[in-house]
Amino acid sequence: MKTRAAVLVCAAAGTLASAPLAAQPSLDLTVDGVGLSIGDSRRVTGLRLNFRDRRMEEVVGANVTVWAPYDEARGRVRGLALGLPVTGARRIDGLGVGVLGVGAGETLRGVAVAGLGLGAGRDVSGIALGGLGIGAGGSLTGVAIGGLGAGAGGSVQGLAVGGIGVGAGGSARGVLIGGIGAGVGGDLHGVSLGGIGVGAGGSVQGITIAGVGAGAGGDMTGLQIAGVGLGAGGTLRWVSLAGVGIGATRIEGLALAPAVGAQQARGLMLAPVYFRIDENGRVNGVNVSAYNDVRGRQQGVAIGLFNYARELDGLQLGLLNYAANKPAGTRLLPIANYARR
Repeated sequence: MKTRAAVLVCAAAGTLASAPLAAQPSLDLTVDGVGLSIGDSRRVTGLRLNFRDRRMEEVVGANVTVWAPYDEARGRVRGLALGLPVTGARRIDGLGVGVLGVGAGETLRGVAVAGLGLGAGRDVSGIALGGLGIGAGGSLTGVAIGGLGAGAGGSVQGLAVGGIGVGAGGSARGVLIGGIGAGVGGDLHGVSLGGIGVGAGGSVQGITIAGVGAGAGGDMTGLQIAGVGLGAGGTLRWVSLAGVGIGATRIEGLALAPAVGAQQARGLMLAPVYFRIDENGRVNGVNVSAYNDVRGRQQGVAIGLFNYARELDGLQLGLLNYAANKPAGTRLLPIANYARR
């Protein structure tokens, strides 16, 4: 074996001596493609060292580079892709480490760590840690932590954390934490935390906490807490808490905020300042507010300083209670007003 290796080294040295250095893409100290390759070789199993890749097709083992590939990233690394300071390939399966960055033209799978940023043209899956950011043109799956942000053009599944924000063009499922905000274009299922806001173009299910506001184009189901406001184009369901206001097409469960408004409401509505049901809407349950302004149908119990209902089918308790559907002389009453349809 030692004799064969010595012959291989001598042959390689002779080849280099007989031709200009620029014409030699690599020095391959390998046996049947296994061993050490120095330069821009196409395929090797073992250790490959190169300044910047142009011809690389596949490395099984370790590929160590100084800079990102020429033009569009080519080739596949199965094992370790190490950048001093940057590395990249078409696909990286295994461990990708870059002092500054790691990039994949298509997919990045396994564990990836970069001092500044890392990303893939398509999917990133596994564990990804970027000093500044992490990005995927497709999906982001697993654990992704970016010092500034983490985002995907497609879906996000797992844990995604961004010092400023986390986002997905598609849906997200898991835990999203954004120092300023977290948002998705589709549905958001799981736990989402935003220093300022959380939003989804579709529905939200799970636990949602935002320092200022949270909203969804569709339904929000679960526990929703916002420092200022909550809103949904569809239904707010279960427990909704906000520092200033809550609004939705429909509210079911418990809603607590100084002001609450909806087209339809069912459950317990606690709005110390103002509660409103839009025209032709309905509230069924208990609503407590200084001013209960039900411009539709009131079913259940309204408690407040002034209670108004265009159509009362229940009980009003307050200083003044007005039911527009009652006979003249009994529409406005103190203390209590009652009607049954």
